[in-house]
Amino acid sequence: MEKLTNDILREIGSLSRAIHSISDIKYKELKLQKGQFTFLTRICENPGINFIDLSNMLKVDKTTTTKVVQKLIKVGYVDKIQDETDKRGYNLFPTQKSIEVYDLIIKEENRNIEVCLDKFTESEKMVINQLVKRMSKNIETDWKNKKSKKESFK
Repeated sequence: MEKLTNDILREIGSLSRAIHSISDIKYKELKLQKGQFTFLTRICENPGINFIDLSNMLKVDKTTTTKVVQKLIKVGYVDKIQDETDKRGYNLFPTQKSIEVYDLIIKEENRNIEVCLDKFTESEKMVINQLVKRMSKNIETDWKNKKSKKESFK
């Protein structure tokens, strides 16, 4: 039986699920469903972003992005406006409602960061940030290749 060479991705996954679970409970009162806050923050930070760029930024398929954005539009957090140069495309903009909750979401994200990095030195925090960014960059090419080829196990 094949053995796992390192459990770092399991730990990162567990960390991510715990943070999302905490956030989902907190954001329920804002009428945000599971994981929608990640889409909302990226739209607020990138007004006018299109579906494809948002999908790539969050490493999810376009179908997932479409479903989440439709729900965010329905509850008044996002406006979808037809692209002026490409009439087939749409750009996403935060509404005043989303701008008002954005600061609450960022405060919660900052609190989660503080909890996760409690008792780490500033130097350790910088190293962790750099290493995780490198990991993300390393996997991005593979993710794009797998996504485009929809490869199966061989």
